[in-house]
Amino acid sequence: MTHTKRGWITGDVIGLALNRFLSDFGHEAGTAILPLFLTLLGAPPFALGLIEAVSDGLSSFFKLFGGWVGDRVQDRRGLAAVAYAITGITTGMYALASGWLGVLAARALGWAGRGFRSPLHDALLADAVPPEVRGRAFGLDEAADTVGAIGGPAVAFLLVTLLVTGDNALGIYQLIFVIGMLPGILAAASILFLVRERADRTASRRSFSAALRALPLRFRRYLIGIAIFGAGDFSHTLLILYAVTALSPSMGAEAANTTALLLYTIHNVFYAVGAYPFGALADRIGKRTMLIAAYSLAVLMNLLLVGTPNAVALVALIFILGGVVYAAQQALERAIAADLVDESVRSTGFGALAAVNGVGDFVSSLVVGALWTAFSPSVAFGYSLLMSACGTVAIFFALRVQSEGA
Repeated sequence: MTHTKRGWITGDVIGLALNRFLSDFGHEAGTAILPLFLTLLGAPPFALGLIEAVSDGLSSFFKLFGGWVGDRVQDRRGLAAVAYAITGITTGMYALASGWLGVLAARALGWAGRGFRSPLHDALLADAVPPEVRGRAFGLDEAADTVGAIGGPAVAFLLVTLLVTGDNALGIYQLIFVIGMLPGILAAASILFLVRERADRTASRRSFSAALRALPLRFRRYLIGIAIFGAGDFSHTLLILYAVTALSPSMGAEAANTTALLLYTIHNVFYAVGAYPFGALADRIGKRTMLIAAYSLAVLMNLLLVGTPNAVALVALIFILGGVVYAAQQALERAIAADLVDESVRSTGFGALAAVNGVGDFVSSLVVGALWTAFSPSVAFGYSLLMSACGTVAIFFALRVQSEGA
């Protein structure tokens, strides 16, 4: 496939963006009502945490495994389509569960599929565009993902609001799960029929350990920086809890809850609309410069959180910074990875990046939550500040070493 910088929005790019939109729309619609469904099933409070922990752990492992497998096959689309279909079908399988263990089994299988296909998707996208436009290509891809992640839960809650009358809640939740299955199946079809595989690519025959050893030293340094930063990059849903805690004394619990949800919506809007512009800007001024700038904004966000502000304007600024950081981070980390890794181990590289991020998400949210509970929000966000600052410095030196050695 040959592409010019001007004509980078090809059928492959559109097909992959549609693929991510449909997949996230479907499974996020199911995820949004999962806590409500588990409550009706009589699940204990720890059940949701266990389900998420097991699922995220499996997803991280299968990201690494899927990346290795992706480098060993000639056509990655078929395996990716199967994995997307598994994630979609298991969303519908929640409706069949009579207890939380059934939900755990379906979720774990679905998230294993979600992890497996992630590096395959990213490698296909990296191969579909020239290096000089990868920032905007991954930005567009991330924007499509985020719109789906917003649209799915919005439709789910609209259906709940319009249709649930009390006694019929369980049936409506089951209906939403089945509806959420359909976009997942369409996502599988889109990557299979709308995306082309490179005819000239050569499948690798490396073993798993050999593939990891083949990752360039400069990429491994990059992963170290990502890991350090990720260890403090907590889930931004914790910002909702912070906003409620900070704003309740001045405006009351009910108003604080409403404001927190509004601010999180604003956060997601900045995340959705920012990914493509940041990617396009990165193609002009440099992906490394933009990623370091985004990490620096995360440092600023954590610095503000350490001060535990309770003014609505400052809390809103924190949410906006969080959305901007996510937008740039999610698009640029993958685009830079594509530049650093040779195409013979590109899927493995994406798998390693996704696995490192997955472990970082788990560690950061666990540690921040524990420090918040044991001490205070200031201590918790102080830890995030330290890790984000160290990660920014590590990325600066890792990418400087790369550019000097290029």
